[in-house]
Amino acid sequence: MDNRMNAWTWSLLLLLGLIWGGSFFFASIAVQHVPPLTLVFLRLLLAAIALHIYIASRFGIYPILKARWREFLILGLINNALPHALIFFGQTRIGAGLAAILNATTPIWTVLIANYVTSDEKLTSAKIAGCLVGLAGTIVLISPSLSASGEAPLWALLLPVLAAVSYGLAATYGKRFKNIPAPVTAAGQLTASSLITLPLSLLADRPWTLPMPLLNIVVAVLALALVSTAFAYILYFRIMAAAGATNASLVTLLVPPSAILLGVLFLGERLTLAEFAGMALIGFGLVILDGRAYRLLARAA
Repeated sequence: MDNRMNAWTWSLLLLLGLIWGGSFFFASIAVQHVPPLTLVFLRLLLAAIALHIYIASRFGIYPILKARWREFLILGLINNALPHALIFFGQTRIGAGLAAILNATTPIWTVLIANYVTSDEKLTSAKIAGCLVGLAGTIVLISPSLSASGEAPLWALLLPVLAAVSYGLAATYGKRFKNIPAPVTAAGQLTASSLITLPLSLLADRPWTLPMPLLNIVVAVLALALVSTAFAYILYFRIMAAAGATNASLVTLLVPPSAILLGVLFLGERLTLAEFAGMALIGFGLVILDGRAYRLLARAA
């Protein structure tokens, strides 16, 4: 393992995995009472405001936003507005743990997309193997819904997968922001995606007609926006600065177990044997994609 991953950065990584797993948990609570598009808007708006306060005009944020607002709109659409909406709509019918497992296929789609749209990230035999194993896990998760025995409708299972594809597109598109301070990129895309989802929420949900939510729903929305989005971005950037992007990407393996644990403890969710098998295959595929386990074994040999 990279020697920059010390006890402190490992603890930050575990905390981030719990927080991003918590986003599926908080969404499961909130989406039962707040329409998905309005929930997306509230999450993005509150997180954007929090990040603007955190940045406090540093990093030359406003000239950057003004100069590149079109690119931030695209990034906000494919990295925030669209995937969040897909996941929340899916979570109206599936639990937090299952949604997190399906969305954990993001690195697989990122690798596949990058192979076709970039010249420096082509598929290798290890990447192909990792993708095939991960996609097999996705099929295992979805296949029960193709028969009458499935508890969840197929469309609800496919939406988090489509969200993962959108995140994969965003990961490739986001490379053009590599020379921009990461907090500015986060604040810019959240601001843009808030503007995108505002009219959708107003037209589709007419939020002013919705009943006043209970306190636990308000807390879930605030936690989703401020903890699992704004604070999570800040934490992710800190891990990247301390341990590098590759080590930070290990959080992908930690999010589903966190979401499952929270769902089991507080929402009474249970995973079937097929869902555990699918999660194991997706996790194994991600380990193959990451490649470090193989390198450690090779060095040990």
